[in-house]
Amino acid sequence: MAYVKKTPIKTHVITYGDDIAEVVDRYSKPHRQDGDVIIVSSKVVSICQGRTVSFDDIKVGFWANLLWRFVSKPQYGIGAIGLPEKMQAAIDLVGLPRILLAAAVAAVTRPFGVRGVFYKIAGHGVAEIDGSRILTFEPLIRVVVYGPENGDEVATAVRDLTGCETAIIDAGDYGNVDVLGRSPGIDPGWVEENCLDNPLGQTLEQTPVGLMRKMEGEAPPDLDEERKRIRAEAIAELERQKRELEEKGEI
Repeated sequence: MAYVKKTPIKTHVITYGDDIAEVVDRYSKPHRQDGDVIIVSSKVVSICQGRTVSFDDIKVGFWANLLWRFVSKPQYGIGAIGLPEKMQAAIDLVGLPRILLAAAVAAVTRPFGVRGVFYKIAGHGVAEIDGSRILTFEPLIRVVVYGPENGDEVATAVRDLTGCETAIIDAGDYGNVDVLGRSPGIDPGWVEENCLDNPLGQTLEQTPVGLMRKMEGEAPPDLDEERKRIRAEAIAELERQKRELEEKGEI
């Protein structure tokens, strides 16, 4: 019997100008072992690459103002295009006709419990869009973040520096996981299968880097206790920020 141990690693707030390979090497070094697989959030790779645009620089049109209201929201967060600015970013990325087609087909299939149709039609570049007006870290408030470029090259650079095979992942709380970059020794199917529980988190965990380690034997009952603790702290901070903003009338 075997299992995969997943360890999220806290970092500083990664921002523009950071060298993602150096950051991953520095923070993973005290924890990693030979044979580990490193996973990195696609969002921080995009940020390091400068693949962002300020909400203030996005001209929101009629269709974006209409369509964003029908986007399904995850338990925490607002979804890939759950704001008018993010919907407009999607329209700018792939064109209005494609977004309208995706929205129409999703509207027909959603009542039957079929999820993910919108993004299958709109394309993964739309699913990769991130960003928030609130409840994130400076300087990323009111910023759209697009998916990373040259993911395989970035993952290979991390592998060359750390000695560990590396995958760049885009994961969400709906159990959707995509490998957007990988070093040559990575099986993307294995990574996606073992990251369905979104080990790097979805809110304010500040754990954009993690380790995956193949273990022999039966998984211990407290295997995920540290991850649960980090997530609970992040959710508590999220709720505290929401209450503070509600009191100010900002949300």
